Amino acid sequence: MEWGSESGAVRRHRVGSERREESAAATTQPERETPAQELPADARGSGTRTRKRSQAGGGGAGSGLSEARAALGLAFYLLVLWALVQLSLQQLVLRRPAGHRGEFNARQARDYLEHITAVGPRTTGSPENEILTVQYLLEQIKLIEVQSSSLHKISVDVQRPTGSFSIDFLGGFTSYYDNITNVVVKLEPRGGAQHAVLANCHFDSVPSSPGASDDAVSCSVMLEVLRVLSTSSEALQHAVVFLFNGAEENVLQASHGFITQHPWASLIRAFINLEAAGVGGKELVFQTGPENPWLIQAYVSAARHPFASVVAQEVFQSGIIPSETDFRIYRDFGNIPGIDLAFIENGYIYHTKYDTADRILTDSIQRAGDNILAVLKYLATSDMLAFSSEYRHGKMVFFDVLGLFVIAYPYRIGSIINCMVVMAVVLYLGKKLLQFKHKTVNYTKDFLCGIGITFISWFTSLVMVLIIAVFVSLIGQSLSWYNHFYVSICLYGTAAAAKIILIHTLAKRFYYVNASDQYLGEVFFDVSLFVHCSFLVMFTYHGLCSAFISAIWVAFPLLTKFSIHKEFKRHGAQGKFVVFYLLGMFIPYIYGMYLIWAVFEMFTPILGRSGSEIPPDIVLASILAVCTMMLSSYFVNFIYLARSTKKTMLTLTLVCTVTFLLVCSGTFFPYSSNPANPKPKRMILQHMTRTFHDLEGNIVKRDSGIWINGFDYTGLSHITPHIPEINDTVRAHCEENAPLCGFPWYLPVHFLIRKNWYLPAPDVSPRNPARFRLISKEQTPWDSTKLTFEATGPSHMSVYVRAHKGSTLSHWSLGNGTPVTCKGGDYFVFYSHGLQASAWKFWIEVQVSGEQPEGGMVTVAVAAHYHSGEDNRSSHLDVLMEKLPDWVFPIAWVCTYSLFVF
Repeated sequence: MEWGSESGAVRRHRVGSERREESAAATTQPERETPAQELPADARGSGTRTRKRSQAGGGGAGSGLSEARAALGLAFYLLVLWALVQLSLQQLVLRRPAGHRGEFNARQARDYLEHITAVGPRTTGSPENEILTVQYLLEQIKLIEVQSSSLHKISVDVQRPTGSFSIDFLGGFTSYYDNITNVVVKLEPRGGAQHAVLANCHFDSVPSSPGASDDAVSCSVMLEVLRVLSTSSEALQHAVVFLFNGAEENVLQASHGFITQHPWASLIRAFINLEAAGVGGKELVFQTGPENPWLIQAYVSAARHPFASVVAQEVFQSGIIPSETDFRIYRDFGNIPGIDLAFIENGYIYHTKYDTADRILTDSIQRAGDNILAVLKYLATSDMLAFSSEYRHGKMVFFDVLGLFVIAYPYRIGSIINCMVVMAVVLYLGKKLLQFKHKTVNYTKDFLCGIGITFISWFTSLVMVLIIAVFVSLIGQSLSWYNHFYVSICLYGTAAAAKIILIHTLAKRFYYVNASDQYLGEVFFDVSLFVHCSFLVMFTYHGLCSAFISAIWVAFPLLTKFSIHKEFKRHGAQGKFVVFYLLGMFIPYIYGMYLIWAVFEMFTPILGRSGSEIPPDIVLASILAVCTMMLSSYFVNFIYLARSTKKTMLTLTLVCTVTFLLVCSGTFFPYSSNPANPKPKRMILQHMTRTFHDLEGNIVKRDSGIWINGFDYTGLSHITPHIPEINDTVRAHCEENAPLCGFPWYLPVHFLIRKNWYLPAPDVSPRNPARFRLISKEQTPWDSTKLTFEATGPSHMSVYVRAHKGSTLSHWSLGNGTPVTCKGGDYFVFYSHGLQASAWKFWIEVQVSGEQPEGGMVTVAVAAHYHSGEDNRSSHLDVLMEKLPDWVFPIAWVCTYSLFVF
């Protein structure tokens, strides 16, 4: 509000300890008369503790808002926005193609998808992956080649690369692959091309999953895009390389083999990577670059059904989400810019047996195909592709608006916009804080106190939900919301909202005793504006593209304030003012809820597979508290404009209490096997035999059992009632002298899963046993010891190395030659091979400081993982799996573990 001048005078009691009740005013000296023009217009009419105020300039301020109307109105407003968000998400295809030649055909792509998934799980090294799927792809590519236009030329190559690299994913490890499979297709103009854009998918899957969304549907889309482009009557300017890679689930091995070894890799100037973190829905552009703003501009110009967010990019690249895609390989090892897309909905069944073709809507396939076809065609005819390195400058801010269109602009432009918004706020607040300097001390003080009260309400709200979350975790009721997400809203959302309302209600009653409703409503609007502006400054200072969100939450409320200023001044917080205020807040609130949906769509399923060390209730409660803070920010002023908040607080408290009691009683079971909407518990079962050798090669320990790992925080608490023998008496104990505690980790996730169980079982005897031996030991001229090893075994093996005290690994034949440790200080090497591979030979150099240690220089352990074939299962493993309830999704295999000291 602006400052006003009006005849007459009003009284304003001092705040804090100087406030006095009118009943005691007779015994004290009269208060100083303050001219009306020295006070905010909305402060006029401040009255007594009973809040009976004159209406000299308030126009209805004294009556206040009806609590019921305010609460129900805001709830209805948020529900309408949420309904609009859901409506936008369900509209997968806004404009259906006409179905003529040159258009993407989703039905043809679905036919490809069903044939690929019919093969079953396709792990690297299995016949299903290396033979059956490859044969099918080659057959379809041959048919497409026959139908192709005379304007184009199709070349096909089956690559079998061997290589090694190190990566800091999952705490850091080294990968080695041998004779894995890539099917590579190049579509180019008949006269050839010097530059190319790459489209990448992977046809392998994790064990026990048909991998429809991850990533067979992407390969199906690429086959159909290849068909459409090859039959097009429009000539391409550049080549399009389609890479169907066969070892992505082996931690990005096949893409590394292509980009570092294939002759066509030198042609690649940009890429599009098709991935999945969920099953169906919309495919989200969640990574672009690095830099190269022209790429996102190409997507904006070409994509028919855009869905993109720089927020997702910054969250993903922060490492919060424990995942990586082939984008990382092309960026780091190929120095190539690209676009990363992924399906994100329904992550509950990602990497499970439920990831089947029938769960992916045809409209999802259609929108993905329309987008990929349009963007590839745009890039393949773009003049920028040939000189992509020249356009590598700066970052891009990009985000879609409810899936209708994408807004994109360079970060430097975003910084200017952000600075302009900040300056507008500085001018707006500065006018209030600096005008009539010594005469506006009350407003300045109330504003500063309002900031303190806001942060106190946020802090206490966060503490409240964390206390509830910790208690729920301690009593063993974590993930009660996993199968019933509304439970988390009723438990943590209501607790956060009630606490915020309580703090502001107490401030209104005991601190701002005599201030008018209008005045306080304006003060706390300004406080919210200042807080969001502070976040805008902080995000901009740190160079985050996501700062645009704060800019939206500052600019539109400020414009709304200016628009309804006169209405508020004339009539107070009534009728038209409330309607105009909510309409003005439409854009920030609907976009905020759009982002909130994406956050929960991504993170809720992830919390069901984030390991035993991260309490999911604490994470989700924190996210809900932050969302509540954001959504309540510009509605806090309604607390001061309303006559009361008792019924609202009572309702929220009642909902929270009832939900809390139901959660504590175990009413809400976390998992579901409902075929229509399964939400399974994930487990890994490994029937293994371990053998430990001493320095002389003698066996010092040998045991066998089924090693059990739960993917989530609840461990096996829900399993024990069904299988009583799995309890804390069979908890696995760490072998302190062995790397990674002496267990056959498939990937280095030991720091995420520390609760595991080891159920005794008979020895396993694979028909194709792994063999590991020392070939040679020699002293180098630079005074280190070089140990050369040879290993043979199944398609997947892991090697774990620990240097003893006084020894260090100085060099090895893997990666770039420099040993890379994982979390904990040990070394982890992941190995895989195709169907035919020679014995794996590698060497390490150990540097010893001082005399040779008595217990040896280094410990090396080898685990062999049998993911496919006749050695994959054992009878005891099958019996145990049959006992598991149907809401469990187990991944099970046989493995052996051998440890040696050198």
